[in-house]
Amino acid sequence: MGAVLATDLANTSPVVRHTTGEALPDPAALERFLAEHGTGGGILAHTGRPSRNDLEQVHALRGEVRAALQADEEELVERANTLITGSGAGPLLRRDRDGRWQWCAVVPPGVPLAGELAALAGVGMLGALRALGHERFRRCASPDCEGTFVDVSRAGRRRYCMPNRCGNRLNVANHRARRARRPPA
Repeated sequence: MGAVLATDLANTSPVVRHTTGEALPDPAALERFLAEHGTGGGILAHTGRPSRNDLEQVHALRGEVRAALQADEEELVERANTLITGSGAGPLLRRDRDGRWQWCAVVPPGVPLAGELAALAGVGMLGALRALGHERFRRCASPDCEGTFVDVSRAGRRRYCMPNRCGNRLNVANHRARRARRPPA
């Protein structure tokens, strides 16, 4: 969960989304992002709706997570450790509402939402590094994308930061190029 959260958070940036722009333009979008990533059910201590301040802090965190994802192995560990310890967090494994084991970002009272997300992303990146290796931290293969991701797939052959977006866009472009080369019927 944490590595996927880190990947998806880093790729909400307008740096990655050239054509669509900022994916987290307001607190409501951040709330949807959190819901889509299953951060409810006691995974995060933060309750309630994200504020404008939460959004600004998450935007800043996004840059830190992106830098960690793009770093070499040693720097990745250093940056992820900083994300975890900077929030005063300690990761714990707990059951969610559905009885599944989930990493929890256990932080001292008063740590903002971005601090909790930093801890969860840091733990996820370190877990993926340990279990899968640094070669699973990649840049998107789409030539017009600046995305980055952790490939947590079983086969380890993922090529795009957002397969439904970048992979489809490249497939459509290739299809159009093939059609343009065909002689008229």
